[in-house]
Amino acid sequence: MGLILFLIIGAVAGFLAGKILKGGGMGLVTNLIVGIIGAFLGGWVLGVVGVPLGDGIIGSLITATLGAVLLLWLISLVKKGD
Repeated sequence: MGLILFLIIGAVAGFLAGKILKGGGMGLVTNLIVGIIGAFLGGWVLGVVGVPLGDGIIGSLITATLGAVLLLWLISLVKKGD
């Protein structure tokens, strides 16, 4: 059950990040990938700066969403450089 919840949180986080930065979602698979990578990135960044958000579903969703927003922002910076 933990893997399914992780995938659901990743998909929702990717969708929310797409809404925040681009005004729309990017499709289920892309949202899932962005959300999962964002979860790891958000967890790492928040750990480095010392901001604990808790271990619950809401804390995980916020962490993953923040990480996904950061990931999409970094991707947009790289695309602007091309």
